[in-house]
Amino acid sequence: MEWLAGHFEFVSHPEAWVALVTLVVLEIVLGIDNLIFISILTNKLPKEQQARARRIGISAALILRLALLGTISIIVQLTEPVFELFGHGFSWRDLILIAGGLFLVWKATKEIHHSVDPDDGKENMMGQVTMSAGAAIVQILLLDLVFSIDSIITAVGMTNELAIMFIAVISAVTVMLIAAEPLSRFIAANPTVVMLALAFLLMIGMTLIADGMGFHVPKGYIYAAMGFSALVESLNMLARRKRARAKALQGGAGK
Repeated sequence: MEWLAGHFEFVSHPEAWVALVTLVVLEIVLGIDNLIFISILTNKLPKEQQARARRIGISAALILRLALLGTISIIVQLTEPVFELFGHGFSWRDLILIAGGLFLVWKATKEIHHSVDPDDGKENMMGQVTMSAGAAIVQILLLDLVFSIDSIITAVGMTNELAIMFIAVISAVTVMLIAAEPLSRFIAANPTVVMLALAFLLMIGMTLIADGMGFHVPKGYIYAAMGFSALVESLNMLARRKRARAKALQGGAGK
C-alpha cells in the first residue's frame, strides 16, 4: 500500500494536476491520427465485423501503451542515435517514425487511388477483393506501435510521474473507444469526408517521415490545418444539404 500511495503523491500538488490535464488533452489529440486510420480501415470490413475489429484494435492500443509505459526506461533510450547518415544521427525512434510514415503514405495513396478509380479491380488498400478482420487488426497494431512510442516519449517529456502517464493514456484510449463508432459512421456516410480523412493520413505520414529525418514540424500547425480543412468541409456539407432541401421543395411544389 505504501508503494501504491507513493505513486499518487502528486494529488497534493496543483502543478501535477495541470500536467495531468495537459497530458490528457495532448494524448487525446495525438489519438485522433490513430482513430482516423482505424475508422477508415475497419470500414472496409464486412458490416458485422467492423465494430468488433474497432474494439479489438483500440483495446490492443491500450494494452500496448500500458506495456510500453512499463518499459519506459527502454523507451527513453530509443531516442539515442544508433548510426549517422549525412551528418544526422538516427535513433530507433527515428527509424520507427520513418517506417510508420512510409506505411501511412503508402496506404493513404492506395486508398485515394481506389477512390478516384474504383474500377481498377482492387477493392481495398491491400489489393484484395475483401479484407479479413485479422488482417485489419494486424495493420491497426502496426500503426498503434508507431503512435504509441511517439505518445509515450511525449508523455515522458512532460512529466516524471508514472501515475499521471497511466491516467492520461487510459483516458485518451477511453475517449477513442467512445468516439470510434460515431466517427466511423460519419466517415462511411460522407464520401467527401473519406477523401479528406485520407488527405489527413497522407499529411500525418509525411510529418512522421520528416520528424524521423530530423525536421520537426510543430503538431499545432498540423492540427490547425486539419481543423481548418474540416471546417471548410463542414460548410460544404451544409451547403449541399441546403441545396438538396431546396431542390426537394421545388420538386414538391412542381407537383
